[in-house]
Amino acid sequence: MRNPLMRRATTAETAPVRLELSGPRLSQSLARLAAGAEAQGGVERYVEALKLKSTLFRDAFGDASNPAAALEPETFKGLCPFMPTVRRRIARWLERPAYDALSEDIGEFVRAMDDTATTDARLAAFGARLGQDASQRWVRDLGAELLHNIAPDRYPLMNRWVWDAAANTGVIREIWFAESSDHTRIDVPDGYATFLALREELSQFLAQNGFFRDMLHYVDLLCAEIYAEYICEQGSGYLRTDFSAEQDPLEYTRRLLGLDGVKAGSGRTRLKAIDGTAFVLDERAEPGTSA
Repeated sequence: MRNPLMRRATTAETAPVRLELSGPRLSQSLARLAAGAEAQGGVERYVEALKLKSTLFRDAFGDASNPAAALEPETFKGLCPFMPTVRRRIARWLERPAYDALSEDIGEFVRAMDDTATTDARLAAFGARLGQDASQRWVRDLGAELLHNIAPDRYPLMNRWVWDAAANTGVIREIWFAESSDHTRIDVPDGYATFLALREELSQFLAQNGFFRDMLHYVDLLCAEIYAEYICEQGSGYLRTDFSAEQDPLEYTRRLLGLDGVKAGSGRTRLKAIDGTAFVLDERAEPGTSA
């Protein structure tokens, strides 16, 4: 039976976005999320971990008028473990002088945080100082991670695993209402308006199921659970080397959100230097230990 959830969203620069999502598929993922978290203290522990992660990013960037002024390499390295699609590719940019170019780009990028109408243009331009690496898709994910972790109220999750229009993959495909999403080309752009529409849609769904507090974080968890199920059920080359062994029902869910960035009790992270050694956090909070 046809049971789509539909909503439109607009921004100052984009046409309305219409999403046609499967209610039953969402219900299935929500049930799996709750069941998987129950043995680990409940979903609330994951929500608290996401809150802590966001706090780490906001504290690191500090003054909104000049957010990258005090962003020293060691401070930025402390954030990288919590950005899973970035931490495996960024090593060469974490040492000076390469870091200086990255830091300048980040500073210019986040100074315009209040201007959501230019989000897509800023993401497209982000990384210009990085030369050839600017064409690498992880750079866009870095921008999306920074926006979301610093200001989750204004910027929803916009990573490629949420929706990649060119590859026709991501959370949206997994919950799209169709006879077979594997053979359906979804004509939806991967811009800010789409990600905002998805968050609004999932917020409505969660409210209908009794969730009213910390909605932004529950939406993130639900998105990660949906795509984690895809990884588990079908396998994927996307991020596969970072998802090598399943240990519990929510392992991939944690990894997609960067909550596995620090090994509990050790301070060792999943961020590695060019020589392959793991970066170790020094007296820094560990969001991954909250889940």
